Amino acid sequence: MLKALVLDYGGVLTDPGEDNPAEPPLLTALRKAKAHGLKTALLSNADGWWHPPTVYTGLFDAAIISGEVGLAKPDTEIYLLTARKLDLEPEECVFVDDLAVNVRGAAEAGMVGVHHRSTRSTLEELEILLAIALRD
Repeated sequence: MLKALVLDYGGVLTDPGEDNPAEPPLLTALRKAKAHGLKTALLSNADGWWHPPTVYTGLFDAAIISGEVGLAKPDTEIYLLTARKLDLEPEECVFVDDLAVNVRGAAEAGMVGVHHRSTRSTLEELEILLAIALRD
């Protein structure tokens, strides 16, 4: 059973979508997932100087930034670290990234991987995997 939604920042969480919504569709999905009791995490290959914008305060149970932890996607260790920070097994996490190599790294670590190509297709896949509505 999946218990966590882990999102990449640039290209996924910030994707404005196709329909010009009020906020990025994956941000809305993150809020809905959290409201349904799923744990949430941000996993980014950003340097140690970058931090998530304050608008995201309280949305993530864990934020793993490559520059802070000394690991980077697609190294399986960063996905295992993310699961540990969520106090979950990798198999309980679904990870979304716009780079296929990073999705493969997550899958090698045991996570369910979703390759983000469009907000519509990603949300459809996540709704099936998580069995909850993630869109308005």
